[in-house]
Amino acid sequence: MKVKLFMTRHRLLWLLLASLAWYQATTSRSVLEAQTPPTMATTARDLGHRSEISNTAQDKPLITISGLCDNPSADESAASNCETVITRAQFEKVINAIQPGMPAHARREFALHYADVLVMSNKAEQMGLDTRPNFEEQMRLARIQVLSRELEKVIQEQTSQISEKDIEDYYSNNTSRFEKAKIDRIYVPKIQQSLPTSDKELRDSDASVRSRKSEKTMKAEADNLRARAIAGEGFTKLQADAYEIAGIKTAAPNTIMVIRRISLPPGQVSVMDLRPGEVSEVLTDPNGYDIYKVETKDKLSLDQAREEIKATLRSLHKQDAMRNVEDSTNTTLDESYFVRGRSQ
Repeated sequence: MKVKLFMTRHRLLWLLLASLAWYQATTSRSVLEAQTPPTMATTARDLGHRSEISNTAQDKPLITISGLCDNPSADESAASNCETVITRAQFEKVINAIQPGMPAHARREFALHYADVLVMSNKAEQMGLDTRPNFEEQMRLARIQVLSRELEKVIQEQTSQISEKDIEDYYSNNTSRFEKAKIDRIYVPKIQQSLPTSDKELRDSDASVRSRKSEKTMKAEADNLRARAIAGEGFTKLQADAYEIAGIKTAAPNTIMVIRRISLPPGQVSVMDLRPGEVSEVLTDPNGYDIYKVETKDKLSLDQAREEIKATLRSLHKQDAMRNVEDSTNTTLDESYFVRGRSQ
């Protein structure tokens, strides 16, 4: 197999290394023998055994790595004849351990990554890197990481079962969450994009003064636009005026939209408390000012909200389960150890 440059695939290789760390944790034998049954790794001595492998789809060789040996010989010609064979069943076992349901189009590239990691790991063992002082500690930490991920997966599976009663109860207890409103909105940029040619004072001032004066101008314009909206002027015209004052040359956006509480930033959820026909105060966002007018209000039906509720409850149940695990213990630290600059 032609060896690919490692750096071109570093992200998935590191994912694979992290995900497969468990197979190195208990032995310093061949990386192949440690992960799977002995039939996964065959050398030149075992070529006769390969002819006995069933020709079923699962037992058919899928990846063959020529030159990868469990126990490389000093004889270079012998070493070049040995190979490692991975069957479809063995490869799918790896896939299921890392990403069950991996798309078919991703499996070929992953197989190449997998082969690269096996070659690198085998070479590392030949160099004795698994006998370095920190190796066992790294494997212990990798085992902890894998176990914590497995626990999270089990918790997710256990909390994913949502009953119809849970869905109905959440819907009835959170009716405001499912309200929706058709609204008109005016967006007023906080800073003018360009200044009037006659505004010599602003052009000659420094940037911070220019920004403050521009923001003051646009806030006054937002207050004026709100007053005009209350008086009954159309929001399309008001939005166009806002863009003109801001010096924006592109066409003004459509002012009609449908919103819900969950789609609004925290400082603007009060819009959902307006009655049809009412105009909001001038509300601030990081980049400008918003003015809303509620046209109509409605609510999602239970059927419309069902999948959203399921996803919300799964998340809440998982958070509760994880919190219960975390709260079952108490962690204390010797803070003196972490004081910056303190000698140990």
